[in-house]
Amino acid sequence: MIQTQIIESQLIEDLKKQPNHAAFNILVQQYQERLYWHIRNMVKNHEDTDDILQNVFIKVHRSIHSFKGDSKLYTWLYRIATNESITFLNKRAKQYHISNEALQDRLINSLESDPYFEGDEIQIKLQRAIQSLPDKQQAVFRMKYFEDVTYDELSEIMDTSTGALKSSYHIATKKITEFLKNT
Repeated sequence: MIQTQIIESQLIEDLKKQPNHAAFNILVQQYQERLYWHIRNMVKNHEDTDDILQNVFIKVHRSIHSFKGDSKLYTWLYRIATNESITFLNKRAKQYHISNEALQDRLINSLESDPYFEGDEIQIKLQRAIQSLPDKQQAVFRMKYFEDVTYDELSEIMDTSTGALKSSYHIATKKITEFLKNT
């Protein structure tokens, strides 16, 4: 753990030096896959995920100097990725003149024809169950279940107590279980 913090602090220091392409490449290599799947769980579509991920790294590159180190770099990146994904989804819903819930339905329906989606019918049902949750429970469930984010990391990312997050996750799993039993 200490080695990771030292490496992270050195990476942050290197990123703040202008220009430092090598440090930025390390950042991308270390976090690209995890951020990709975090975004993909929210927006469902591979191409949109790639676009959002690129925007996340552009935003990080432009604003790394404002990173104060109050949280881990990882949680800061996740906040940016989450916010970029939410902004994208809101814009897409407005573009189609539909609600966010209708957009989520449309995205889940499109999974079956997505060549990058490797899931089966139960995966689609799981996505529908997750979509039925309130936004905060969706986020907590996705990060905990799919990405194995710890409660401490979730607390930093979502700026919520670990107790509240544990409760949200527990309630979400009960609702998902019930949804899957009834479909």
